[in-house]
Amino acid sequence: MAANMKAVKLRIKSVQSTMQITKAMELVASSKLRRAKERSENCRPYFEELYNTLKTIASGNTDFSSVYAKEHASEKVCYVVIAGDRGLAGGYNGNLFKALERDAAGKEYSVLPIGKKSVEYFKRKDANLLSEEFAEIASVSVGDCFEIARILCREFKTGEYGTIRLVYTEFVSMLSQVPHAVPILPLTELTETDEEKASIRNLILYEPTSEEVFDAIVPEYLAGVVYGAVCDSVASEQAARRTAMESATNNAEEMIETLNLHYNRARQASITQEITEIVGGAEGI
Repeated sequence: MAANMKAVKLRIKSVQSTMQITKAMELVASSKLRRAKERSENCRPYFEELYNTLKTIASGNTDFSSVYAKEHASEKVCYVVIAGDRGLAGGYNGNLFKALERDAAGKEYSVLPIGKKSVEYFKRKDANLLSEEFAEIASVSVGDCFEIARILCREFKTGEYGTIRLVYTEFVSMLSQVPHAVPILPLTELTETDEEKASIRNLILYEPTSEEVFDAIVPEYLAGVVYGAVCDSVASEQAARRTAMESATNNAEEMIETLNLHYNRARQASITQEITEIVGGAEGI
């Protein structure tokens, strides 16, 4: 009985130590989440404005033609996959990779991974990696996103890949983070039909040409899209980690209550047994 009580007591201390860790991680994730949400909200208007500019150029010029707005013969796909640096975030990374596998089924593809978990995952799968330079999402800056955009534009212009897709997790709310696989090149959705083009008057003059201005803006736009996806993914990771750690903390509290109940019952049984032995001994005397 005494050995059982000691084991329960040690178990309670162990769970309490774990609960302190999960509670601390929950608070840290909450703090990081606030900053990540602010960064995501602040950067969104930038690439939305660039997107509107690209659409204006594409729809306002009847003779418009750009390498970034044309379908390529290559069926090979390049995926930019944004995952986390660490685990303990519930199904955050797992759900992202499942979304990728669904989208990439039956396709020949290469990957530009962002985040340690992304690099580790595709190394295990022996996938072709364009670069491992962006292995830590926590250190990815705006400058890095411009470098990523230059790599993507270079690979697309050479015709190596017919499509470039971005896989990231959209931050919807504290309790909802949704993985997406979206196309970012070619920009076919910016081009209009001949009838739509004929109805539009080109009121803006671009120097040297509209195509050259468009091609110069595309890398800027892609950098903004990638940076926005990085910010959204970071916010989603912190929200998922906060939820997971909150759940772990609540489970630890429930476990401690259950263990305390078992400990008190064992202690009560031990006391009752001792009293019984004392009474029995007294009667024997």
